[in-house]
Amino acid sequence: MRILVVGATGKVGRHVVAQLDGVEVCALVRSEVPLPAGVRAVRGDLTRPETLDVSADAVFLMWPFDSADGVRDVLAALKGRVVYLSSAGVEVATDAINVVHAEVEREIERSGLDWTFLRAGGFAGGTLDWGEQIRAGDVVRDSFGSASRSLIHEADIAAVAVRALTEPGHEGVKYVLTGPESLTQREQVRIIGEELGRPLRFVEIPREQVLKEMVDGGIPERAAEEILSAYAAMGEASQPVYSTVEDVTGVPARTYREWVRDHLHEFAG
Repeated sequence: MRILVVGATGKVGRHVVAQLDGVEVCALVRSEVPLPAGVRAVRGDLTRPETLDVSADAVFLMWPFDSADGVRDVLAALKGRVVYLSSAGVEVATDAINVVHAEVEREIERSGLDWTFLRAGGFAGGTLDWGEQIRAGDVVRDSFGSASRSLIHEADIAAVAVRALTEPGHEGVKYVLTGPESLTQREQVRIIGEELGRPLRFVEIPREQVLKEMVDGGIPERAAEEILSAYAAMGEASQPVYSTVEDVTGVPARTYREWVRDHLHEFAG
């Protein structure tokens, strides 16, 4: 079996590559990048569908663009099974990111290919945004400390992806993937501190200040407003927790604390 991985060096793709066993693994790359032993680089570019390797039996697909333009041509160049890394928010897609995911899903459904959607919730890796503050001191300043999220370890997304790529029975399924618990941002910071062995404190700052920092950092104002509105909603109601990871893989989803232990060096510096 031959599997093509798009985004093989990304947050999820690198775990997909690491967990695939007993198959030929090819990584779609636009230029030379370091890859694990046994993984073959395949030159190609999603913006140029004619360059894509079409001989794979299954494809792990992520879509890194801010619109769905061109996805139909990409799908026409593929064959076999497509496992698409989507978002848990596509059912109520109102923000720009989820609108794109919803459009890509629709195009995949129309393509005639076998498909599986991985509708992932928030990545635990997003909390690395606090890394600079934590390395510099014991205070994390952010908005919406009460926002509660069911963050998922990226390796668990990959574990479900590997099953969908290599086993029958996942065709036409839309998996919603979360971690095993919902934690507020204050609780997340506390756990990081416990694992580092020093107390950390969450200090809430005004939404307007965070918005300015996000826009100054290059995020379009509309997108920043949508992100902050989503966090405000999470302060009102906790994100749901799904057992999908364990249902599919037979292994419970990793906790946020386990994710922190795997990434402790990035917070410690």
